Amino acid sequence: MARKWSYVAAAAAIISIAGVFWFCRQGDDEQKPRTVTGEPELELSAWVVDWNWESGVADLQHISRKLERLQVFAAYFDSENHLYFTDDMYEALPRIFETARQGGVQDVDLTIVNDRWNPDGTSVQKDPEVVTRILGSQESQEKHIAEIIDIVERYGFDGVEMDFEKVSEADWEKLSSFYEELYERLNAKGKALRIILEPRTPIERLSLPEGPVYVMMAYNLFGSHSGPGPKADHSFIQKLASRMKALPGETAIALSVGGFDWADGGKAASVTEQRAAELLQLSSATSPVRDKASGSLHFTYKDEDGRKHTVWYADGETIAQWVGVAEQSGYHNIVLWRLGEFEQATLNRLKGL
Repeated sequence: MARKWSYVAAAAAIISIAGVFWFCRQGDDEQKPRTVTGEPELELSAWVVDWNWESGVADLQHISRKLERLQVFAAYFDSENHLYFTDDMYEALPRIFETARQGGVQDVDLTIVNDRWNPDGTSVQKDPEVVTRILGSQESQEKHIAEIIDIVERYGFDGVEMDFEKVSEADWEKLSSFYEELYERLNAKGKALRIILEPRTPIERLSLPEGPVYVMMAYNLFGSHSGPGPKADHSFIQKLASRMKALPGETAIALSVGGFDWADGGKAASVTEQRAAELLQLSSATSPVRDKASGSLHFTYKDEDGRKHTVWYADGETIAQWVGVAEQSGYHNIVLWRLGEFEQATLNRLKGL
């Protein structure tokens, strides 16, 4: 199925979606109850992605009252460095806005990621050359900022989240200056800015601007780049939390649900919690084993060809443990990657955090 739509050609349709968003906001007068305690209250937000938006919206309906913000993933880039939406996201946006507002979510942000979509429908994930080209001149930076502001205002987003990953070393100084200018321009229009940071980001030596919220990705300790293991463990989260003291202003920690399925001699495949539960039925184990160091679950099974697989994934108990570690480290702003195909027990656990 064709996944690309033209930004210019869809302008009129975008305006109609903004109208849906405005209508949904009118009923958002209900305030979430607050509990006055001596400890900072947990602030929870989450992503919804275009390729699994229907399941993401279903999960959102269950836990929206628990969420302070929602991040809509994502706007990508085309081969000419313009923002690029998939057909799936175009279809999803009205439902996402409506569900978020009816559920009392106060703010909805647009996540922009440096994935590049080619004219033939293929894509390059986390392309550092996209970042390099945008930062190449003052003119290219200004064009990108203008396009961001235009699309945010057309849709009625409350803020922007920049997810530039695999950034080249030579681009960090210019990117920091770009973030400062983007923050000032968005702030002047009453829009928030969030910056996603990978664990590899050299935050100790960067001169990042004050103002944006900085979100550290506390996951991918193990994944497609490694052998089997948890997406995060308690020690990994604690070390990142300690490093985050170098960041200016408000900060948040992002945790990842789901996990990976490693085939012996093959690549790792990403799995949701529901998919992991399905694969468990192929295992000889009656229940997965919970790892003490991470709180994650793991099990093995054999596929129809007799090849052994190892699955590690997070459930509600895992997330509760990771949130506890983050809070003990002084961080109470938590972001979940990502909504979609949660087990009901996990949704219930999240509502009780």
